[in-house]
Amino acid sequence: MAERVCPWWLGYFLASPIRRLMQDPEKILSAYVKPQMWVLEIGPGMGFFTLPLAKLVGERGQIVCVDLQSKMIERLLKRANKARLSGRITARTCTSSSLQIDDLSGKFDFALVFAVVHEVPDTKTLFSEIHASLKKGGRLLVSEPTGHVTEEGFHTTLSIAQSMGFSVSDSPTIPRSLSSLLVKK
Repeated sequence: MAERVCPWWLGYFLASPIRRLMQDPEKILSAYVKPQMWVLEIGPGMGFFTLPLAKLVGERGQIVCVDLQSKMIERLLKRANKARLSGRITARTCTSSSLQIDDLSGKFDFALVFAVVHEVPDTKTLFSEIHASLKKGGRLLVSEPTGHVTEEGFHTTLSIAQSMGFSVSDSPTIPRSLSSLLVKK
């Protein structure tokens, strides 16, 4: 589902421990993700957020990652296996027009879309598919990089999400990002 896709090899930089100094995944996600939850992550890259998510959901939780690029998925699974977290993580490739998650309708407690929406040509379909995958009251954290997305562009993104059945719950502060926590009505 990408328009201007981040090259797969940049995934190494995005998964860098140095990034953790500014955007600590545990600090960002621990308020939203609890043990035994089912979490959907769109555009996980090589797993910067995925591995911490897998720790947060514990042995009885599940992370489903969806990415357009099979090389990203391959690297993510390799890192998950090395961290002994692969039993909690399922990874899929999607197409440029669909997340390919119709079989997971109403499964997820939480979804994460971090620095991805600006790469997607059809945000209505993206939010519609995420909405269908969430349980009633399920939450979605949308975060976009300030270097790629303007405040006006982010507000447009939120308007589209709202038109697909989400309401804005909170606007968490995440360094170098425009972010909102959305809830499925």
